[in-house]
Amino acid sequence: MQRLFKLQEFLLSNTSSYKRYLSEKIDWSNRLIAIKGARGSGKTTILLQQVKFNLSEKDVALYTSLDNIFFLENNLVDLAEEFVLQGGTHLFLDEVHKYPNWSREIKLIYDQFPKLKTVFTSSSMLEIYKGESDLSRRAVSYFLKELSFREFLYFDKKIILPTFSLEEILKNHVTIAREINTTLKTPIKEFKSYLKYGNYPYFLENKESYLFKLTQTIQLILESDLSAIENISYDDSRKIKKLLIAIAQSVPFTPNISKLSERLGMSRVFLINAIKLLNRADLVLELYKTTKGVGALTKPEKLYLNNTNLIYALAPKQAEIGTLRETFFANQMKHIHEIHLAEKGDFIINKKYTFEIGGKNKPTKQIKGIENGFVVRDDMEVGGLNIIPLYLFGFMY
Repeated sequence: MQRLFKLQEFLLSNTSSYKRYLSEKIDWSNRLIAIKGARGSGKTTILLQQVKFNLSEKDVALYTSLDNIFFLENNLVDLAEEFVLQGGTHLFLDEVHKYPNWSREIKLIYDQFPKLKTVFTSSSMLEIYKGESDLSRRAVSYFLKELSFREFLYFDKKIILPTFSLEEILKNHVTIAREINTTLKTPIKEFKSYLKYGNYPYFLENKESYLFKLTQTIQLILESDLSAIENISYDDSRKIKKLLIAIAQSVPFTPNISKLSERLGMSRVFLINAIKLLNRADLVLELYKTTKGVGALTKPEKLYLNNTNLIYALAPKQAEIGTLRETFFANQMKHIHEIHLAEKGDFIINKKYTFEIGGKNKPTKQIKGIENGFVVRDDMEVGGLNIIPLYLFGFMY
């Protein structure tokens, strides 16, 4: 265990002070906390920041990643027992999907050590309540999204701006945009940068090599995380990679399952399951109309890559401005609002608000006569009436 403490000290010495939005939303008093999110979104940093900045002197914390070679010869329950006997109070477990029997052992830790607080992270693909042991009555779960435009400005320019709910933006967008523009002098320029390299915190390491690192992250998800979570074979992971590239080259993509399965050499069932895996991995975003029931084998009506940075990394020739706009808007809604394809317009949110996305000259005829209809325009700093600047939807978290 001393090796783990030594590694923790090294990691803490290199931990950034830039905090993600979720850090302030988590109720850290809970005994068992789960944090899910896409690879590279900053889950590890949240754990280390909690250890470094927020615990009191009387607290004794241990951070470890469960893919550490320590766990080749040691199990998690024994580690927790020894840690508690030495006065440990807070256990932070990273990458639990890399550890066999993770849910059973975390349940045992929860039941056997009532004074120990445990926080664990996992891939967005992991369905934590469907593990070997049901943690639904024990764990409080949170989801970490990619960086919002607001967070990107904080990370990149040290500009601190407030968040606004969707309803606040819809009702007060003119006032909000004017307030933002008093601090942010070039919102459109910064927004374009965000669309290309602002979704993941590691852009700070090197913007020039960021897209290369993002492709490496995608490789890890497809070749490592898929295998650990879904027991996917190497051959099947290659098929899923081919599918992702096919989607990337055609977004926004309305899938013809029969033609796509024939082209890629996959069965219909495998293909639909693979799309749903990519959606859970936050690599693609699958959308349906509100009128369509969604079952396990229901094909999506439209597919986008999950964020605009993925477009630049996987299919830069497809980085058409209309696709970027729609992808950004859909991504900002995913996980925090209910999003569907609209019969008229592009998207309907929470089965109430209809949005048409476009450039600064986008007309309003597509939403004419629609209650709670809005036009969202890019390349506009301040809107008016039911016309809202696109970048404002990057301030919801």
